[in-house]
Amino acid sequence: MDALLTLTVLAVFTVLLFDYTNGFHDAANVVATVIASRAMSPAQAVALVAVFEFLGPLLGGTAVANTIGGFVDLSALPVQVSLGVLLAGLLGAIGWNLLTWWWGIPSSSSHALVGGLAGAVIAAAGPAHVVWGFGSWLEGGPLTGVAKVVLALLLSPLLGFAVGYLIHRLLGLLFRAARPALNRRLRGAQFVTTAGLAFSHGANDAQKSMGILTLVLVLGGFIPAFEVPLWVMLACATAMTLGILSGGWRIVRTLGFAVYKVRPLHALDSQLTSAAVILSASFAGAPVSTSHVVASSIMGIGASEHPRRVRWSKAGEIVATWAITIPASAAAGAGLLLLLRPLFD
Repeated sequence: MDALLTLTVLAVFTVLLFDYTNGFHDAANVVATVIASRAMSPAQAVALVAVFEFLGPLLGGTAVANTIGGFVDLSALPVQVSLGVLLAGLLGAIGWNLLTWWWGIPSSSSHALVGGLAGAVIAAAGPAHVVWGFGSWLEGGPLTGVAKVVLALLLSPLLGFAVGYLIHRLLGLLFRAARPALNRRLRGAQFVTTAGLAFSHGANDAQKSMGILTLVLVLGGFIPAFEVPLWVMLACATAMTLGILSGGWRIVRTLGFAVYKVRPLHALDSQLTSAAVILSASFAGAPVSTSHVVASSIMGIGASEHPRRVRWSKAGEIVATWAITIPASAAAGAGLLLLLRPLFD
């Protein structure tokens, strides 16, 4: 019992550590455009974002948490092995988050989490213990498991690009005769749109950690069913908010300056696009990547205005990182599982 309690506490701490790294990794995605357009100072942006990031998981429901908590099936494994699998998968995701943060590349924490957990589960018990969901979906059943996660992660950047393209075209036509003084109002409006983006990010991303933390408690026998407790919501909201306050300025430079030159209208359009896509996904229970949505919205906005001025080479680097995140984090999760398994067998 002492070993089980120790492993559970360690798993809970690791979930919150992942949530923290998710916060400082994705903080840059939320504040990049508002800082690049000079609507706020970095301190103002981070303070505003931290408040609404905290509110997001508390008011955004638990639909995403339910999806993330159900894409692996650990019920047939011994309790200590199950907790060890979650621990290894989380550590693999944390490692990938830190590596891409160091490189200054906006990769997906969501992809890293899915890859890390799937890799650890496959290494421990085989692919049958991952709820893939593709077969039932193709047969006309509900979208569940990895199928729902992957489809959401693939479609969301396409939506970000398309919606960003259309919104910028629409607002560009609306403001085509505007004077430069309009920029002051656009910067002021970003206090609202940035708050909306922060809320949507908190409502989606913190729920992923809420789902895994609730799964830890179920496996450990500390709660009878998969229902997210209030203290889990508060703990995950707090960990992500602390991560946001830590910043992530390497990625700010990439998103705010290295893909397309962001001015006030571009920033407003990107924030509107990203908030709409991410919040819609949260209500649908679909875990999406803020990194993907924000970066693709900037690309779509740039493409709608001056395609040749979009730094497609930098965009290509980002897309390449997206493509390797799941397999890389899966390999990390599997490797860590094999390394750590003697400790909890």
